[in-house]
This record gives sequence, C-alpha cells and structure tokens, in this order.
Amino acid sequence: MAARSIRSVPKQVTQAALELCLSPTTQSSVLGVILGGGAGTRLYPLTKSRAKPAVPLGANYRLIDIPVSNCINSNVNKIYCLTQFNSASLNRHLANAYNANVGSYNSMGFVEVLAAQQSPENPEWFQGTADAVRQYLWLFAESAAQEYLILSGDHLYRMDYEFFIAKHRESGADITVGAVPMDEERAAAFGLMKIDDTGRIIDFAEKPEGDELKAMQVDTTILGLDAERAADMPYIASMGIYVFKRECMESLLSEHFPLANDFGSEVIPGAKDIGMHIQAYLFDGYWEDIGTIKAFYESNLNLTMPKPNFSFYDRKAPIYTQSRFLPPSKLMNCDVSQSIIGDGCFIENSKIHHSVIGLRSIISTGCTIEDALLMGADYYEEYDECEAIPDCLPIGIGAGSTIRKAIIDKNARIGMDCQIINKEGVQEASKESEGYFIKDGIITVCKDAEISPGTII
Repeated sequence: MAARSIRSVPKQVTQAALELCLSPTTQSSVLGVILGGGAGTRLYPLTKSRAKPAVPLGANYRLIDIPVSNCINSNVNKIYCLTQFNSASLNRHLANAYNANVGSYNSMGFVEVLAAQQSPENPEWFQGTADAVRQYLWLFAESAAQEYLILSGDHLYRMDYEFFIAKHRESGADITVGAVPMDEERAAAFGLMKIDDTGRIIDFAEKPEGDELKAMQVDTTILGLDAERAADMPYIASMGIYVFKRECMESLLSEHFPLANDFGSEVIPGAKDIGMHIQAYLFDGYWEDIGTIKAFYESNLNLTMPKPNFSFYDRKAPIYTQSRFLPPSKLMNCDVSQSIIGDGCFIENSKIHHSVIGLRSIISTGCTIEDALLMGADYYEEYDECEAIPDCLPIGIGAGSTIRKAIIDKNARIGMDCQIINKEGVQEASKESEGYFIKDGIITVCKDAEISPGTII
C-alpha cells in the first residue's frame, strides 16, 4: 500500500464535516491511550530489557515515537502509555522527549507512562488490553475527555486522527474501529470485519479460512475505495485502534463486561451483540504491525529504499523523538550505499550497503555491513576505559568483521574478524548463552553481548 499525505482528506470525511465535527477540538476533548503490549515474546531478545514500544527504530527513533507523533500532529496532546514490562527505558525516553514540548500555555498537554500496579480494587497485573484500560478508568475520568483514542505501541504508519475522530462523531457511533483494506492472500492472517452499506460493523471473524473467509467479503467502495481497488481488496482488517465514547467505554468495562480482558476478541464483539453502534473507518495508507523479528527487520531496511513504504521525511507530519545533542556522524574513506546513518557515529574504511546504522555506532576499519540493522550504543566509551580492563572488547564492530542479514542490539561488543553471516543458513536457534538468537534466518545479537574475536555465526 502506498503512503499518503497525512493532510489528504479521505473520501468518507469531507473538509466541511471535519471542521464541523471537531468542535470541541481534539486538544480539549480527546485522550490518547497507547497500549504498550505484553511481554513482547515475538520480538525477543529485543524486548529482554525494554518494553516493546521502547525498541529502537530507523537509527534515531523508538517505536513509541510513531503513535505519539501521530497524536501530536493530530492535536491530541494528552497521552498515556500503558505498560507493565521493563518500562524504565520507555519512561525515561518519554520524559526526555516530550513532556517539555507538548501543548501550550492555553492547552496543557502531557505524555506519561502508566505502569501496572496492584490496588485493593485490582490486585492483579494487567490481564489484557481492556483490563489495562479498566484499571486506569478512574484516572482517565479526571481528563474530562469525551472520547478515548485507543492506540497500539508497535505499529508503523502515519495517520491524522482528526479524520478518524470526525468520522466517529459524524456517524454517531459508540465505537469506531480503524480498518485497512486487504486482499484475499493476506486477509486470513488478520481479524476481519463485515459492514453494512453505511459502514456499520455487523460481524467479526478472527483469522478465518475457506468459506468463512469468503463470507467476510465486503464492498469497500462504501468506505472510500475506488471500484478497481475495491475489487482487489474486498476485505477489511482491524488495525487494533479505536475511538470510544467515554460513557460507552465506562459502561462496557465496568457494567457489561467487567471480566473481559481484550478489546478485539471480547469487548468490541460483545458491544456489537448488545446493540451498540460500531462503525468502521478505512485507513487507506501504509500500515504495518511490526511485532515480530522478521517484520521489524524488514520494516527498518525498507526505510533505506528510494521510495520507502514509510518515510521520516515529511515536513507536514514529522516524527518527533528525544533531542540527544549528538555530533554529526563521521565517515572516513567509506563506501556507503542505500543506507541510513544515525547521529554520532564513527565509521572508518568500511563498506556499508542496504543497512540502518544506529546512534553512536562505532565501526572499525575493514568491516563489511550488508542488509543489517545496527542499533548503536547508549553511550560513548573512552578508549582508556576498555584498555584498563583485561580482555576487554570495545563497544562497536571490531576491525575486519562482516555482518550480513543481522540485527545488532545496543552496546554489543563485536570482536575483530568476526563473521555474523548465518553461514549454515539456520532458520531458528536459541543461543542466548553465546549472545545471539536466530529467528526466520535473521541473526539477532543481544544487547550488551560480547562476541569473541574470530567468531563465525
């Protein structure tokens, strides 16, 4: 799916309707709630010491920067991120990146992490997406928002939520579900929805196959696709993002489904069954769930393409992140092609092709980096710091090493003349004691791992 400008007006929401429906404004009436997800086992080992939304992205960013930036660009400036796994780095990033810059004197905003906590009323940790929101309804009520915008922390897309909210208000829906068009080949891997001729959702199916899949076909021209594309994409899949009326959310979680844990499989289908109005909103742009190592790797390397699916180069809708005040990257006698180099790197006499090189990466002389994602480092290490320790490997990539089709997590120490190339073509391997995993044929070197000089993987 081709990317589109954030300010283009979807066919199903006119500019006049947008202006009419956004009174009161999103700044004063919408609360953004980003769900940080569970333990992130599909992204392990990248989630070993950090929450899923804190995983680095595109050399300079983190996953959480995507939904937060979408909110800011959509004038939603009151944002909570709910998580319960390894939230320290996420909390630090959000505090450093956003809280001094969100909102204005007349419209105060915030971006805050809400970690799972036990209380007399809720002695358990978060049991799912709906349960996480339920446990903090008391806090959300203090915002006086009339809608709750529920988002995911591990999706890559650029969206103007003002159109999403305007459609919700225009239709008079209790809940509006973000949806993407799908062809038959991919549809079976998603939760699908069926709509009537007004765009109201009348049925749900989770990863259907065969006749059940065929039964979920819909006329996507109703939601704004032209006839040709609607014929190619006769299914709509849930994006896992929602707009709820505040009173609807409170009644569903507290009264109708007080034990339900998940929005997608329990609360929203249940709301449909009790007669609530649930509307579909079509997002016809690039959207990717990057919850697996393979999807994460491919989404990052796609950023290096001349026309990537997702671009950080959009002045109308920038992606924000922490200001780190790093020096420019320095490349000495290097051959670099189709790659992204983050801030503060030092690369000497090396070849880099089709790769993403993260913050503060140190790549020593004679290295070859191809089809790789290097996340860089959290700090610079002085030369004499390592010299003073026996058998110390310096942070970064040692001289003469080759890295191909791999992810190197932060602060890794790769010795001289290593070959991280999956020489045997292994598809799956768990070698945590040796500092790496292989998933879908992609090597992932763990954060803070040490790979001895001359190692061949």
